[in-house]
Amino acid sequence: MATLPTLAVLTSGGDAPGMNPAVRAIVGVATSLGAQVVGVRRGYQGLIEGDGAVIGPRDVDGWNRRGGSILGSSRCAAFRTPEGRQTALRQLQTWGVGGLVVIGGNGSLTGAQLLEQLAAAEGVPLRVVGLPASIDNDLACTSLSIGVDTALNTIVEACDRILDTASSHARTFVVEVMGRDCGYLAMTAAVAAGADGVLFREAGLDEEEILSQLEQIIARAYDPSGGKHRVLVVKAEGVEISSQRLKSALDARLANANLPVETRVSVLGHVVRGGAPSATDRLIAGRLGHAAVRAVERGLSGVMCGWHVLQRPGAPTPPMFDLDPYVTFWPLDTVLRETERIVDGSSEITRWRVRLLREAAPFLSA
Repeated sequence: MATLPTLAVLTSGGDAPGMNPAVRAIVGVATSLGAQVVGVRRGYQGLIEGDGAVIGPRDVDGWNRRGGSILGSSRCAAFRTPEGRQTALRQLQTWGVGGLVVIGGNGSLTGAQLLEQLAAAEGVPLRVVGLPASIDNDLACTSLSIGVDTALNTIVEACDRILDTASSHARTFVVEVMGRDCGYLAMTAAVAAGADGVLFREAGLDEEEILSQLEQIIARAYDPSGGKHRVLVVKAEGVEISSQRLKSALDARLANANLPVETRVSVLGHVVRGGAPSATDRLIAGRLGHAAVRAVERGLSGVMCGWHVLQRPGAPTPPMFDLDPYVTFWPLDTVLRETERIVDGSSEITRWRVRLLREAAPFLSA
């Protein structure tokens, strides 16, 4: 059994609801085990600049209810350089830190891996653990990332409100949501909101195919025998055709087809990122935070804590199953390699998501 050293925790990359509850859990668990926690402000940028301080349970009281990242986040060009990472490592040594928890997405975990490798190469005792936090749910080796559930609830609530006005005025709405490289939010929100269509990059449709499918959806919805007279389409931002261009081209096609339908575009943008974390995100973040501290305590390093809602029968028992049967631990190189496959569409997970959407929700344009 290894001992628990002084920890540092930082949030990096795009903020996600649930980051603050994760930090709160890390501080609470580490403090209860007799260790100090240094809260690093502004992610890797703050680490390089030495912008951090010891934080305790009183400092993080109430953080479970707060959205965004109270520690702050930033994208740090300097950390991408060997000199920047060297400065960051020296700062951790100055603080007497022996364990680092990084909460963030693909880029943040890449930085964690590089820092862990540098520490190992120089013989610096530093255990590095990552927590997945990305509203896009584009990280491998975890069923859900911190922030996904809250973002989905925000999108569904917005779509419910938009459907009210769409029904009142017999309009067609295209609602654009975040998801530059991964269409998970659009796909899942479309099913939950009862949308008529969903557009996401992984479907591989060209502009003509997209417009043709939307025209068919609208024609069916506004057919006198259908009795629907409103349409909701959820679009991921990663679809190459912009929402405004999509509207213009669609309006032209509808006019040529003699379908006098009003179309509107609503881009939710960063609204999807904000807001208090849902109960699910608070619970997942708390348990992942607990697992991260225990992982450092037991000497694990270069790993990410993944959240898995259900263990498959016959699956090998993951490390530290005795602490939390819903948390598994994955080498960062595995996480990053498989994440690349999710983004480029070659992952089995990506193909499964698209197939399940088409099979379980055949009424959606996909």
